[in-house]
Amino acid sequence: MDSADRKAAVAAAADSVNRGELVVMPTDTVYGIGADAFNNAAVADLLQAKHRGPDYPVAVLVGSWDTVSGLTSAIDSRTRLLVEAFWPGGLSLVLPQAPSLSWNLGDTRGTVMVRMPNHPVALQLLRTVGPMAVSSANIHGHRPPTTALAARQQLGDSVACYLDAGESALGEASTIVDLSQARPSILRHGAVPSERIAAVLGLSAASLDPKADGGED
Repeated sequence: MDSADRKAAVAAAADSVNRGELVVMPTDTVYGIGADAFNNAAVADLLQAKHRGPDYPVAVLVGSWDTVSGLTSAIDSRTRLLVEAFWPGGLSLVLPQAPSLSWNLGDTRGTVMVRMPNHPVALQLLRTVGPMAVSSANIHGHRPPTTALAARQQLGDSVACYLDAGESALGEASTIVDLSQARPSILRHGAVPSERIAAVLGLSAASLDPKADGGED
């Protein structure tokens, strides 16, 4: 996709997002289905398209590090270390949600999961429309797609716009690290190995297991 085609495609996707419609977008990990994070009806449509309930809350993708400060109530040294090491990239962070936000991403229990993807098309769209609620572009329980065609085969006409930028580079879901508690833990293993995360935080990889004995924090 050359620069002119990308500009036109992103503009069309941005128009869909601003109308409250769903779009499928490329990321570095897998293709995602996204909507305006602050449009609760659109987020509900996203969950319906995936055949998924609010007990599986939707993550938020951002186009810059600065955006995160408005979405969370606490940015500590652990967050800064991981962001500096792995963003943009395949690491999602679960953080305390800013209490002033009125969005409805599902049963988040006062948290928000955020990520900055390492993909030029995704970043261009996010910097155009702002934070987006994004989940993997598959029906719940099916394999996350690494191409726009595979996403279309699952989601069909429930999505208004498909942004096709070829196959995802990583082809693997992001690693999820929970920083909303005193002891960080890995909720899902994925694109970023636990050993690299532990090294940045100055911890052992075993200590990031949510079942591990935390000892003294």
